[in-house]
Amino acid sequence: MLKPSYYFTLLVVMVFFMCVGVERGVYAFHFERDTMIKFKNTFSKKVHHLTPAQLIVSFYLLAVVVALILLSLPIARFDGADWTFINALFTAVSAVSVTGLSVVNTVDTFTVPGVLLLAFVLQFGGVGVMAVGTFIWLLLGRKIGLRERRLMMLDQNQSSLSGIVKLIKQILVLILTIELLGALILGTYYLSFYQTWQEAYLHGFFASVSATTNGGFDITGESLAPFAKDYFVQFITMILIITGAIGFPVLVEVKEFIMNKGGRFRFSLFTKITTITFAFLITFGTVAIVLLEFSHFFKGMTWHESFFYALFQSVTTRSGGFSTMDVSEFTLPTLLVMSGLMFIGASPSSVGGGIRTTTFALNILFLFHFARGHKNIKLFRREIHEEDIIKSLVVLLLAILICCFAVVILSFTEPFSLIQILFEVCSAFGTTGLSMGITPDLSTIGKVIIMCLMFIGRVGLLTFLFILESKQKPPNYHYPVERVIIG
Repeated sequence: MLKPSYYFTLLVVMVFFMCVGVERGVYAFHFERDTMIKFKNTFSKKVHHLTPAQLIVSFYLLAVVVALILLSLPIARFDGADWTFINALFTAVSAVSVTGLSVVNTVDTFTVPGVLLLAFVLQFGGVGVMAVGTFIWLLLGRKIGLRERRLMMLDQNQSSLSGIVKLIKQILVLILTIELLGALILGTYYLSFYQTWQEAYLHGFFASVSATTNGGFDITGESLAPFAKDYFVQFITMILIITGAIGFPVLVEVKEFIMNKGGRFRFSLFTKITTITFAFLITFGTVAIVLLEFSHFFKGMTWHESFFYALFQSVTTRSGGFSTMDVSEFTLPTLLVMSGLMFIGASPSSVGGGIRTTTFALNILFLFHFARGHKNIKLFRREIHEEDIIKSLVVLLLAILICCFAVVILSFTEPFSLIQILFEVCSAFGTTGLSMGITPDLSTIGKVIIMCLMFIGRVGLLTFLFILESKQKPPNYHYPVERVIIG
């Protein structure tokens, strides 16, 4: 039997080592805490030195990472789904940029929780990271400072800080209200198409979110082809696409006009230009498709079938991504027209991409006025700011260069025709989501190129260009001016 002195000695040794361990643990805790504090301070300094454009791009990259994690959760996918890393990343980028191009079949890949997570990502990407961030800040009662307001202004393509928080609140309320109404209308209508009310309202909810955010994803497996003769579903879907693509400030002004109850109300120049250009592009697209396909795809169809096919395809090129037929059945001239419409895309401060409707309008107006010998653009008793004209020219030139570069690279790496590649490039850049069926067969390089186009189309060309901007003040001097021969 061991002596009591042995147990006493053992107890002393244990206490000693425990004290040493605790001391080391406390030391390690303080070391880790100090390291974390230093890392936080260093990180904060680096973030502080980033420009607003660089922060916006960083936030969208972070949103892609979050979407990648959410959509890769085991509960989000069926067993055996083709979910490689490149396919997962492509889907995440497509969802955050609300494009709709997909390398996997959505209905065969995602479970019901996965569909709901996909809808959440579409919502996040549609209204913008800063709008969602503002909503979270308001819920937490956090004060929104000048830096956050500048980020909101850049994310929503606004030119003034005045009323930016109020605008974000109105955008969120309007979009959620529109989506709710769309889900109720479509879900109730789908009760006659699906066996259970849960399935009907799930399809109605996802279709409403995807259409309003111009996401272009569907859980039918055939887009809206099953409803090619159902004009009610097409009409509701087109209304949702237009409300998401026409521009949030336009929706806010329309709401204020309605609430003004017929009193005197002046729409902004932005709303006037956007609405007219938007209506013109839809009308032009519809007429062009009808005329070009009159003796081809529409041959033997009734007038209303031809009209709704053309109208829906014209509306969806604004950035919607849905289709009521296989667009590869159109002729080459029609595909070129649709590519041009997708290249233009939606309006600024909306869910869509492309060069945007106002950029297209200002470039056309500039050419017209310049040809007449006018240096300024005057419209609706207002004069367009010179800086806005320069921005529109820069955006158009940069967009053409980027898309041409992408077409050249894809023509080298992909075994598809030039029109298929051009159509895919314009669809990705305009965050539209229409495809001639080549997306799943793209090579890894091709998928990376398309992902870059979708991302640039979502954040906007000016934001993408301004990531090169420096916080250093420009030099306060000028060299002698000299003319250069042009043309």
